[in-house]
Amino acid sequence: MKGFEMIKGWARELVDIMLLFIAIGVLVQIIFGSDSTTYFGKITNNLMTFINQLGNGGFVGLIALLIIIGIFNKRAMTQQG
Repeated sequence: MKGFEMIKGWARELVDIMLLFIAIGVLVQIIFGSDSTTYFGKITNNLMTFINQLGNGGFVGLIALLIIIGIFNKRAMTQQG
């Protein structure tokens, strides 16, 4: 079980790093525009596409959004406690 906990810890850290890169990418694209930021790709376009897909999904999109929020809230609670 200790190995499984270690893998879960690595996965949490990887998600945290990915979220930081997404936040930095969005900030860079807002400041410099999406045409001049080739390193970050099209992060803002991908986020907008994802949000539109959730919105067009209706009830299923709402359930998916609630699941995503629940996962992040559960993870935040485990990190605090």
